[in-house]
Amino acid sequence: MSLYRVVRAVADSSGDRPIDWAAAAEAAKAATDPGSVALSETQRAGYARDVREARDRVREVAAVEFDLPDTVEVQHRHHWIDANVDTFRRVMAPLEGQTGMVPGVARTVNTGTMGLMLAFLANNVLGQYDPLLLADGDDHALYFVHPNIGRVAGLLDVDEDRFRRWIAFHEVAHAAEFGAAPWLSTHLESQMQEGIEALTEGRLNRDALQEVNVTMTAVEGYAELVMDRAFDSEYADLREKLEARRRGRGPIGKLVRRLLGLGMKRRQYERGKAFFERVADERGVHGASVVWSDPDYLPTDEELDDPAAWLARVPAEP
Repeated sequence: MSLYRVVRAVADSSGDRPIDWAAAAEAAKAATDPGSVALSETQRAGYARDVREARDRVREVAAVEFDLPDTVEVQHRHHWIDANVDTFRRVMAPLEGQTGMVPGVARTVNTGTMGLMLAFLANNVLGQYDPLLLADGDDHALYFVHPNIGRVAGLLDVDEDRFRRWIAFHEVAHAAEFGAAPWLSTHLESQMQEGIEALTEGRLNRDALQEVNVTMTAVEGYAELVMDRAFDSEYADLREKLEARRRGRGPIGKLVRRLLGLGMKRRQYERGKAFFERVADERGVHGASVVWSDPDYLPTDEELDDPAAWLARVPAEP
């Protein structure tokens, strides 16, 4: 990490907006070792095989029709920052009139904060299905952050190829959701925009934010279910070791994760998976996949804790 480059990037932030996004990206890169994507032929073939076989296996187990995004990339950490900074910019654009400070001071603080957030995420993301929310067009993308996969596999003392394959199944499960439900991106965008518009008016739309949380709980829970049911070998050891690593984070790491809302994301995994496990036990994974047939079939907040109510309301076939 180059502390000088971090400070310089933030100090040199400019423009008339509360965040200088180019400076935030530069600060994040200065704070992050990019790692290497110098893949061997075996590794390159392994990624391609894992994604292809995950697609075929998820199609079979979940009984949904979908295809992979045109963009499937093996990245290092700086690539991931570049790929995601535009998404952050799009999502936060409506809030850019809400500084609350002297503009120059606000820009420096905001730019530095965003740079640190991007750096933390770039060092921890393993894989990402990116629906490119609020972007023009309907392109989606799938990323693997190769240096993080290798580092975490080593820390967990698990076989890197097997760990990479497990991550591929999770991300391809997300591709299945958005492929099976072409309305899902627009649905999420609409919910997000309602919440953001309220913030620009100085109020908090708790209902809109809760709707986003409920939808994302369904998205993450279904992916967890399919990841486990479609994966081609034992996975309990991988999940337990990953959970143990999360529990063992230091206080600073836990604080940053809380500030970024990553604790909420973990709760979405757990709550959503428990819901879909119950549904799949009753109707099979293909029966759980009915959720993507219609926006009205998404579980409500109450139904997430009462799967029987959802089973009574939603037909077994679309």
